[in-house]
Amino acid sequence: MFTLYLSRVALPGHLADLPGGIVLNKKPCYMVFALLILSTPVAFGQPPQRDMEKEQRNWQELQAIAPNMVETFKAATLALDKNNFAEAARLYDVVYKKAPNFDVVMRRLGLSLVFSGRKPEGIALLEAAVKKKESPENFISLAQALALPRDRSEPSRDDLEKALSLSRHAAELYQGNDPSYLLLWATISLKTGRLEYVRQATARLMAEHPEMMETHYFNAWVAAADKNWSKAEAELQRAQALGLSVDAAEEVMDIAGLRKSRTTVWRYAYYALFAVGAWLVGLEGLFVLGRVFSKKTLGWLETSDPNASAASGHEQLRKYYRWLINAAGAYYYVSIPIILFLVLAVTAAVLYAIFMLEYIPVKLVLLLVLGALMTVYSLVRSLLVKVASDDPGRSLAESEAPGLWALTREVASVVGTRPVDEIRITPATEMAVYERGSFRERAQDRGHRVLVLGVANLNGFELNAFRAVLAHEYGHFRHRDTAGGDVALRVNNDIMKFALALAHSGQAVWYNVAFQFLRVYHFIFRRISHGATRLQEVMADRVAAINYSPQAFEEGLRHVIRRQVEFEDVADLEINDAVKSRRALQNLYELPVSNETRIDEKINAALARQTSEDDTHPGPAERFRLAHRVSFTGELPASRMVWELFADRAALTQEMSALISRLVRSAGA
Repeated sequence: MFTLYLSRVALPGHLADLPGGIVLNKKPCYMVFALLILSTPVAFGQPPQRDMEKEQRNWQELQAIAPNMVETFKAATLALDKNNFAEAARLYDVVYKKAPNFDVVMRRLGLSLVFSGRKPEGIALLEAAVKKKESPENFISLAQALALPRDRSEPSRDDLEKALSLSRHAAELYQGNDPSYLLLWATISLKTGRLEYVRQATARLMAEHPEMMETHYFNAWVAAADKNWSKAEAELQRAQALGLSVDAAEEVMDIAGLRKSRTTVWRYAYYALFAVGAWLVGLEGLFVLGRVFSKKTLGWLETSDPNASAASGHEQLRKYYRWLINAAGAYYYVSIPIILFLVLAVTAAVLYAIFMLEYIPVKLVLLLVLGALMTVYSLVRSLLVKVASDDPGRSLAESEAPGLWALTREVASVVGTRPVDEIRITPATEMAVYERGSFRERAQDRGHRVLVLGVANLNGFELNAFRAVLAHEYGHFRHRDTAGGDVALRVNNDIMKFALALAHSGQAVWYNVAFQFLRVYHFIFRRISHGATRLQEVMADRVAAINYSPQAFEEGLRHVIRRQVEFEDVADLEINDAVKSRRALQNLYELPVSNETRIDEKINAALARQTSEDDTHPGPAERFRLAHRVSFTGELPASRMVWELFADRAALTQEMSALISRLVRSAGA
């Protein structure tokens, strides 16, 4: 059995007819009511002041019936107000004998008898008063006598049912501003489990007496019945502010299942919603910062001294970009538990909505559960499974290209950085640098430096133009661009693994929260990381232009772009023809392009490409413009063709063609 002690409730007005209100000897009188429980005693409060206008009307009515009984009636009422129930009963009995049909005397004598321990006699008189006159005062007095025993005993179910009907009628008939009618009706309704009546009484209390503690107490029960747990807790807090004891509020929470279950669930739900909201604000913040940094970079590039290859502004921008990329990368991993929560929460919400239907589509439920599990599995697996990364192409021995190796050392010396430790050749048109080694080794400039050189670039490559492009790559080493990037690389790898896993499991769909997060986050992270990369490329361009002239750099970049277009044309045509003819590939590096005019159009389009925020490199025209702001006053060394630096051009090109042929066959082309 659970017990809740409601703090004192003043019941004015008609309680002038009751002994000390509903208080005996100024001590609480308890009644038991319940909602989903067995019982709960209630205490009502201090005796109110009588309505003297109403009392005078009683005296006048009695004066007309028994003139010499008015003073005795007053004395009896005084005894009643002093909780001297035996004396009140004796005096009211004298008046009753002279005025047996006066319902006020019948009511007060009945109450005096009930509260002096003579309940059967008192109930009989109260019932007679109701029959004599169906007034709100008579109804509620009988209801109180039935439902609120003086000895705190449990009223019978029959008495409670009678009291419920009486209190309801009393509340409906009463036209004044006395809240006690509604309070007693709500109390008995709650005890008998008549929630519809509790709701009606509480609605009137909220409209007429919102300032009362008891109003919010009963409203908390209504909210709990409606499973509006947050409102129930808020109403209890309001009731506490108005005087409800802490113990009382806590017991209501226990009884209604609020404190340890529903309220806790809702509280954590609000915390979760707040966390999700804060997380969304964080995503927006990253996007805004990416835009700000991009504009800041563009402004700095236009106003900074292009002849300073390592200006302080550049270092500061690089530092801020590094912080932003690290923060954005960390944000991805912070987002993972939120995404897991959202996937499960959305699935649970949809399942709950489905279970509310009369018909449950079992297949749909299974698909939802399976989809959520597959998404969670894919996300976790993307973090745990490592993808092996192989070096591109093959290593080029110094004996195969002694002149090239000498040139890499020469350019490194001119730029002012360490030369590469390894050259790896590939069959296409790549030209890039990277470092191998631990993070600590790379941070201390002890990493293994690698130059990736696509053989398809070398046809027609003039040596000074090649020097400028190579100086650009050494610029990345000089600026330590290759020393970091671990966070960006790791995040990109994890995003791609997660995206591929979702695609393979059929969960890369618009209604999948995780898939939509990947799209949004990848967009934001791409904007940030690519903005940093564009800055690195322009600064490396400056290194090339300062050391080998803007003209040589432009010539080298134009050559690389031309060879990309030409080799793609040649390779596509030859591979398709060889597959159709079931013959071996010819040497791809010695074949002419199919259509000079069409190739020139493609090259011009590539050169005129405008820079977008998704680009890792600025557009060629912009790079040329920025490079030509550099002042070059030196002299270029004698020039020749890059192929002259290799020992056996024919063998190398045949090897690369054979490699492409094997790749085509293995791909089933």
